[in-house]
Amino acid sequence: MEFNRHSELEGKHSYLSASSSAWLRYEPEQLIERVQKSNAAALGTRLHAFACEAIKLRQKMENNGKTVNRYVNDCIGFRMIPEQPLFYSWYAFGTADALSFRREADGTRVLRIFDLKTGTGPVKFEQLVVYAAYFNLEYGGKYKFKPMDIAYELRIYQNDDYQVYIPEPEEVVYCMSRIVESDKIIRAHMENEEWQ
Repeated sequence: MEFNRHSELEGKHSYLSASSSAWLRYEPEQLIERVQKSNAAALGTRLHAFACEAIKLRQKMENNGKTVNRYVNDCIGFRMIPEQPLFYSWYAFGTADALSFRREADGTRVLRIFDLKTGTGPVKFEQLVVYAAYFNLEYGGKYKFKPMDIAYELRIYQNDDYQVYIPEPEEVVYCMSRIVESDKIIRAHMENEEWQ
């Protein structure tokens, strides 16, 4: 027997996936909700890629107050790096939607992390605080700065608006300590698993 290759399916996911087969028990409304969530996630991925490319090209958008336009324009204005990976360990890393770290005219070092949310649900700044902690863990020692000596500006862009959160440095330091402690626990567990 010769099996069909289906190369056009590589990297794609089915609405009726065998690996997440809970849909077998769904009512029609639940099936439609599943499709809508999947389509919204795919659109979000495309919007992030579009925004990343616009920022890299420094291509400003129409100033119409729309979420993506405002996000792109603000990122360009603050000379941010889009889709910046941040790495502490193989168990603790992530990618910030946009990030910048520079010294202001008054000498203050400011870490800005902006996040583009394409969904409509409630959001939390905790994710961005984790990114700030990853940033400090990865670069603080190399460039000789301490998290207490930095000002932070975290923004979430969503629903044609944005929210700003200015965490206290102590919040970032606490998050850093949780990352380090949690990483040690996972490392120890993984080392034990390897020997069993």
